[in-house]
Amino acid sequence: MPLLSVQDLSVAFATDDGIVDVVDRVGLELDKGETLGLVGESGCGKSVTALALMGLLPKPSGRITNGKIVLGGHDLLDISPQARRSVRGRRISMIFQEPMTALNPVQRVGNQLMESIRLHRPEANKEEGHAECVKILEQVGIPEPNQRLTEYPHQLSGGMRQRVMIAMALIHVPDILIADEPTTALDVTIQAQILELIADLQESNGMSVIFITHDLAVIAEIADRVCVMYAGRVVEESGARDIFASPMHPYTRGLLNSIPKLEGTPKTQLATIPGLVPSFQNMPSGCRFRNRCTYAESLCADEVPKFRKQGPTHSVACHYWHRQSELSA
Repeated sequence: MPLLSVQDLSVAFATDDGIVDVVDRVGLELDKGETLGLVGESGCGKSVTALALMGLLPKPSGRITNGKIVLGGHDLLDISPQARRSVRGRRISMIFQEPMTALNPVQRVGNQLMESIRLHRPEANKEEGHAECVKILEQVGIPEPNQRLTEYPHQLSGGMRQRVMIAMALIHVPDILIADEPTTALDVTIQAQILELIADLQESNGMSVIFITHDLAVIAEIADRVCVMYAGRVVEESGARDIFASPMHPYTRGLLNSIPKLEGTPKTQLATIPGLVPSFQNMPSGCRFRNRCTYAESLCADEVPKFRKQGPTHSVACHYWHRQSELSA
């Protein structure tokens, strides 16, 4: 039985133009100790899916309209808001994409860490809480933790703020950590340090990780399985090696082809996927990728492709996934 099972999850937002569906019947599974990579272009629904899992959709505009989120055998959508708050942080935590907006700019780092301790461990006294804060800052590699606890977010570097976010997410050793593009806007050296830190903490704590990114190079390094999202739907899922060795969906292949290659000809244009992710207010009928796909036919406009298993660990939503020879051309 998987640790986390997301079944037919749909999310909608109320806008001035009416109700807009932004996540459409997404299904995910996560085993204990596993790293699941969730990839796709900006605007494809990755972060909204993560916020839905956390119960942090903006209110009152955002709401879950369908599906189940089963954690440890219990559907999180069937429990009370108070019970959901007790799950958030203790069993499932999230590293947000931009720490400068996620951290409170007028609260010291120590106060923000202590807030989580007071919420989930009200019996802990001030001295115990302070010791826990120092311990977790040391664990995430922050030097002089006692000094850092007295500082404000703006006094820390970008990499240091990201480490504080990781510390806040891990202070209660959750079963699942959701990392929403945690290396965005960091330089390459700090990115490598953050990825190594997450991997080390995962191994030492036995956590499962959902890693959200548009960087397939990062996914190749850390993920056990990969889900590819496009326009609010999961279009392909497989083991990380299979995704890179034999992608079945044209969108996945387009993403892989856009990665710069060392053996490529210098100073030549990178391969790109034509067009843009469609607006959620104006989605194409049938397959949502068809307007950008060179293999689309009339069936793609008339019928939504079903998400089907096409191998022991490989699933895809494409009418013409079997055209391997054409896709490889």
